[in-house]
Amino acid sequence: MEAQAYRGYCLENVAAHYDVVLICGAEPTWEREFLLDWVVADPADQAALSAAGRTLAERYPLAGVMTWTEWYLVPVARLARQLGLPTTAPESLQGCRNKNTSRVLFARHGVPSAASVSVRDQSEAAQAAQRIGYPVVLKPASHAASIGVIRVNAPDELPGAYAFAAQAAGQGVENTRVLVEEYLDGPEVSVECVTYRGQTTVVAVTRKTVGMPPFFEELAHAVDANDPLLATVAPVAVAALDALGVTDGVSHVEMRLVDGRPHLIEVNARLAGDMIGHLVHLATGVDLARAAADIACGHAPDLTPTRSQAAAIRLIYPAYSGALTSRHIDAEFAARADWLERVRFQRQAGDQLVLPPQGDMFSARIGYLITTGPTAAIAQTRVQEAYRNLDIQVAPHP
Repeated sequence: MEAQAYRGYCLENVAAHYDVVLICGAEPTWEREFLLDWVVADPADQAALSAAGRTLAERYPLAGVMTWTEWYLVPVARLARQLGLPTTAPESLQGCRNKNTSRVLFARHGVPSAASVSVRDQSEAAQAAQRIGYPVVLKPASHAASIGVIRVNAPDELPGAYAFAAQAAGQGVENTRVLVEEYLDGPEVSVECVTYRGQTTVVAVTRKTVGMPPFFEELAHAVDANDPLLATVAPVAVAALDALGVTDGVSHVEMRLVDGRPHLIEVNARLAGDMIGHLVHLATGVDLARAAADIACGHAPDLTPTRSQAAAIRLIYPAYSGALTSRHIDAEFAARADWLERVRFQRQAGDQLVLPPQGDMFSARIGYLITTGPTAAIAQTRVQEAYRNLDIQVAPHP
């Protein structure tokens, strides 16, 4: 359900231009209408993925291999290399996946970033935090979706915060370390980039709203085709991708503006989540999902903007953990709001909703709203108006 809610548009857009065969961990359901064929195998298991890839290569003349799933980046790149298909080097993608490696490469190439120390236990974390200076951020070295990321304001908060971050880090396959990092104080943005044969084009900048401190849950995003911030963030995003050796693909580069200057958080060498690629399409006309497929097949992507507007998304969370009893949007409002591009509920009545620290985005989100407008400010005002017309009922846990 979650995959369809947030990645369905990607598969639909790619299938509109290519015949798609899929390697997936379970029998496909909603995906079937977009597929020519599939093989069930665990994409995180390199041997299983390679065997499935060889099976499909025997059935079809494969032109490219791609993924938009963070945890599959390195195995899929290895598969592409085994099949002789275009890819960023697996070693470079390992550098993207390991945030400590990323920080080292950013420092080596002069890309502004946060001070960061990789630690093995709580004692090392406390020492690192003392050297960096509070507040600090603790995070798993190899994870995604802000899972296990927490702000620590003072030494007495560190033991609980370290346990929270370490628990998430322990689930990692590539790296189980925790990072202690300088807290970058400023607005958060992401830069949506397309790299083809080593040349990067910055397509859009996404203004992000994060909340639920001390956690970093992503609550809203907005993309404006005419965002003046593009000129400021583009050179730093390109420098970060170059530092990591990303040569081909769509990337989602996260940063914060500290006193107006960009500082890197991380590089995600895949299409952004949270429907950001769809926001970019609505705002600019550039189809990042198709661009990713084109590049995977060795073709230059068409990045010509065909629209000049804005789009915004508001992610729907409960006020507290509990059982969802009802969720709907006022039908009369939705019918007259022609700028309300879509309303999507991913949870049903009876579902349990669990907020951090016990839960995360996968256990807490109810759905999202997307709106359009001539500017980001108008699209954001509209998404807030739509949010006010929601009726969400949650029975708190006893």
